[in-house]
Amino acid sequence: MNVTPTRPASRPRSRSHTRLALLAALLLAPPADAASLTVFAASSLTDAFTEIGRAFDARTGHRTTFQFAGSQVLRAQLEGGARADVFASANDAQFTPLLGSVVAAREVFARNRLTVIAPAGSAKVRSLRDLTASGVRLVLAAPNVPVGDYTRRMLSAVDRSGTYGKDFAARALRNVVSEEGNVRQVALKVSLGEADAAVVYASDVTPALKKTVRVVPLPTRFNQTAAYPLGVVRGSANADAARSFAAFVQGKEGQAILRRWGFLSP
Repeated sequence: MNVTPTRPASRPRSRSHTRLALLAALLLAPPADAASLTVFAASSLTDAFTEIGRAFDARTGHRTTFQFAGSQVLRAQLEGGARADVFASANDAQFTPLLGSVVAAREVFARNRLTVIAPAGSAKVRSLRDLTASGVRLVLAAPNVPVGDYTRRMLSAVDRSGTYGKDFAARALRNVVSEEGNVRQVALKVSLGEADAAVVYASDVTPALKKTVRVVPLPTRFNQTAAYPLGVVRGSANADAARSFAAFVQGKEGQAILRRWGFLSP
């Protein structure tokens, strides 16, 4: 006769094992005052702020999520009543109109510079002068996008100098085949070979992008400096945590991360 073996009765958990399990649960649980923060940030901040968010959350126990888009898009969303705790813009034009009504204060936390990029395997654009050459496909951000505004200021500076002949800006703008809604879309066009040149921020030439594009020299006298303001959104349900995030961005660790991603100090 076959006899099915019986399972030994399971042993009750030891008190020490139970205590360890409880301790682990307490350590993994977020602090009682942990906040869920929403940060609206310019597209060019995607890599740096993602890393800053991880570091900030690890230090504080807060949970930070980001909405990355063109600053003009984020401004419109905030004006329309979108809920957020912090707004970080790539220029004052999209930030200052919200000051006092939507954001409580303004702090410049980083700066940036422009750069011209071209596909790594193409020789069509070797210098700034080549932006006006016949058949060159130039991609820029739209004029209301911060980097698009800075780009047109740069072209105007070239015009005023007369270095590359009369009406340089107009001739370059005639080669524009696409105007994008944020700087990352501009960079992507060049990376995919859909443009012969584009103007982006220096910080957008990330390690990943460097595999597919090369930098075209942009004389310093024509370059533009972009200032990045940040502020806590008025009426934030997590105002203290939002102020802590803003302070972290401006602190030693946040600034080190920004510099690592190509931003300049404020």
